[in-house]
Order: sequence, then C-alpha cells, then structure tokens
Amino acid sequence: MSLFGNLSGLFTEFQSLQSNQLAGPLMNELSQHGIDGVDGLVDRFAQTGFGEHVGSWIGNGQNLPLDQDSIQRVLGQPVLQGLADKYGLDTSQVSAMLAQHLPGIIDHLTPGGQTPNGQTAADVQG
Repeated sequence: MSLFGNLSGLFTEFQSLQSNQLAGPLMNELSQHGIDGVDGLVDRFAQTGFGEHVGSWIGNGQNLPLDQDSIQRVLGQPVLQGLADKYGLDTSQVSAMLAQHLPGIIDHLTPGGQTPNGQTAADVQG
C-alpha cells in the first residue's frame, strides 16, 4: 500500500470514530500542552473569543460550527502538530477534522449542559 493509501486510510478511520473515541486521545494531547481537561479546553475557547461557540456545544441547543482557521487559532501549532504526529497526518488535516468533530466531542463530554467543574453555557458565553 502506498503512503497516500496509508494516510487516506488513517484519515477515513479518524473521521469514522465516534466522539467518545476521539475524546480520550484529544484530551491526553491537550494535557501535554497545559490544557487540562474539558474545563481547560472550554476556558481556552472562551479566552480566545469563541465563548459563544463553546457555550453552544455545552448547552442543549444547536452546536455552532467552527472553521479550521479558528481551531488553529485556539489550539495552536504545538497541539495540532502533536495530534498530527500521533495520527500520521498533517496539521491542516487535523484542524479540519477537529473543526468537524470538536463540537460533538465537547457536547458528549458535557452531559446535562455542564462541564465536569460545573461551568454552564451561560458561564462561558460571557
């Protein structure tokens, strides 16, 4: 199988994973870069101007979408590179996949509309 075939297979596998399967590796990578847990990730989004977005993921309504450039701005190159290295992808593929899946991951990790430390959508939206 060619290198392209391997990367394509990994991309397809990564895309097909459910949010709960992505959550563990993502949270582990984030913790290596000083973003601790769901609350740390939520805080990072709120601090970089995306409180409305992350609040929608925590809340019970429609999840607001986020684009690839916004993911890069919030998480930064070191986090994206760590995930890219782990999955054998480039950072643009990782940021595109996170833009697609991160709203669902946060939604999954915040049952009942609260983070593990009790933050609600209203707390992060401003």
